[in-house]
Amino acid sequence: MTQAIDRLNNTLAAHTSGQTTFSKLRCRECGHEYEAKALHVCEDVCFGPLEVTYDYDTIRNTVSRQTIEAGPNSIWRYRAFLPVTSENPIDVGTGMTPLLQANRLARRLGLKKLFIKNDAVNMPTLSFKDRVVSVALTRARELGFTTVSCASTGNLANSTAAIAAHAGLECCVFIPADLEAGKIL
Repeated sequence: MTQAIDRLNNTLAAHTSGQTTFSKLRCRECGHEYEAKALHVCEDVCFGPLEVTYDYDTIRNTVSRQTIEAGPNSIWRYRAFLPVTSENPIDVGTGMTPLLQANRLARRLGLKKLFIKNDAVNMPTLSFKDRVVSVALTRARELGFTTVSCASTGNLANSTAAIAAHAGLECCVFIPADLEAGKIL
């Protein structure tokens, strides 16, 4: 774990592009704050989950519609809003799925307009989970992990395995013993 923390510290020190706005982690339960290199729980106080905090002044001063539009045609055009520091995120084309106008549902809800994101065409596994996994595995790689894992009965397992394979990470998927065969094969 020390090597992973050292590697992350080197990544943070080397990052000078100004695009990273991920500043620290804060415990959702007790408010204790950690450097951006912390792993996942408030280990000093209450073992609560950690949430990302951002440098909003940097966002205000450096991020614009133009900088976002100039980014890659994937989730990574929003990198300033994601909890990563890497200049080389795992990009498999995730994101940029279409918005579909839902006129009938809008009328039923009393809205003028309503758009629904169609993540059924998300890459690489046609699931909204590809968004989360792309970011999570990029972060895992930043922290020096070479193996990732998840427990899942379907979409999360597919997404984790596909994106890990693309990134050259080892992957272990844990499934329930009674999972139907159609989801395994």
